[in-house]
Parts: sequence; structure tokens; C-alpha cells
Amino acid sequence: MKLFKTILNTIPRPILIKVSYLVRPLMALYLKGSEFPDPIDGKSFRKFLPYGYETQRLNVLSPSTLSLERHRLLWLYLKNETDFFTADKKVLHFAPEQCFLKRFKSLKNLDYTTTDLESPIADVKADICNLPFEDNSYDIIFCNHVLEHIPDDTKAMQELYRVLKKGGMAILQIPQEMDRETTFEDNSITDKRERAKIFGQYDHVRIYGRDYFDKLRLIGFKVDEVDYTKTLTREEIRKYCLTEGEILPVCYK
Repeated sequence: MKLFKTILNTIPRPILIKVSYLVRPLMALYLKGSEFPDPIDGKSFRKFLPYGYETQRLNVLSPSTLSLERHRLLWLYLKNETDFFTADKKVLHFAPEQCFLKRFKSLKNLDYTTTDLESPIADVKADICNLPFEDNSYDIIFCNHVLEHIPDDTKAMQELYRVLKKGGMAILQIPQEMDRETTFEDNSITDKRERAKIFGQYDHVRIYGRDYFDKLRLIGFKVDEVDYTKTLTREEIRKYCLTEGEILPVCYK
């Protein structure tokens, strides 16, 4: 556990992404089993890996896809509740996760573009606060666990709203403390260790509370606060290693 924490907090994210492509097949082979299936690729393992920058969560990181709880929840929602995998859609994906990238790219029904300021696997290098895309361009936007890194998240949300088509859907997941009424941020906290201690990760700038959804609504989004785990059995939540009660912010324009 300490090794994983040290790696996450000392090696820059772009390098971690590149290294993970080499390590992933070995970890998947070593942990092969039948107890915990990953719904994204259908492979099963005797356990998942730990993950966390400050506090380590046990049994959450799939060794084959590198998916976390939030990724598996989103996959199940898209598969079971939307036409994402079958209908023709123009998709913009911020900071594309490895567990989704190749699978989404391979879908013939999607016109799929990825973007990020630093990721080595993104198609377009762009600042989320100043996007090089036209108004009303995309049917679907994924921007998951990005906004907590952005100092001016209001401007980022406005840009997401601008490039989303009318009637389009944006899923904007963030780390969120549901027992916290209002979001906490303090721009004077710049030390990485202090940020990790207060915000949970060295490169986070805030902790979102329940008011996150209302902020999205003020931007103009219609927001559905989807607790998809309520539709699943306890056994499904356990075997897929999901976080019970995690909310999917499904936003519409």
C-alpha cells in the first residue's frame, strides 16, 4: 500500500500513464481469479489493486483495464441506460481514461475526440477554460474527475456548456463529499503535501460539496443526480467493487 501511495505522489501523471501500459498485463495475469469481475472487459480477478493519493482504498483498481469504482459505475450506466454504444454520436472526452479510450475509439457509431492539456494519449491539447471547439458541437461530453484540478471551474463549466449541443448530454463526475453542504476551496494552499492532506490529492484545488449540482444548474445545465447503485443488487455492488451511493451528475443542455 505504501508503495502505491509513493508512486502516485512522486511520479508525474504522464509518465505513470506510459508505464502503466507495460505493467498492466503482468498484474492482470498475477491477480487472475473469479471473485471480482470487471464489467468493462469481462475479465475476473481474485482481488483488485489498492488506490489512493492520500488515503489508500483497498480492492478498487482493476488490473486489466485500470478502472476504478467510478469508471465501472459509468460503464454500467452507459451500457444499461443509454444508447451510447449504438446511436450515432459526436463525443468529446476530457482527460481520457485508459479503461475507456480504445473501447470508445473502436465504436463505429461514434465520432470520438479526446482532449487534455497534458495527457500523452489525448488527441487535442487544449485548455478546458479556452476550448478550440465551436459552439454546440458535441452530442456527449465526458469530463470526469477534472474540474477539481481547475482553479477557475466556473469558466470550465461555461466552456463545457458552450460546446455541448442543445439536447446533448454531459457526464461531469467529480470527487464529492455528500455530507458537506458547500464546496471548500482556498487558493492560498499551494504546498503539495498540504493540498494532499486537505483536498485528498496533491493537484486538487477544492473539495466539492452538495452545492456542486446547483453550480452546474446556474451555468445553464439541467442536472439529474443519478444514484445508479440503487438499481443494482448488493451482490453486484460488491463484486464490481462499486461505491454505494455515488452520484452520477448527468447534465443536459
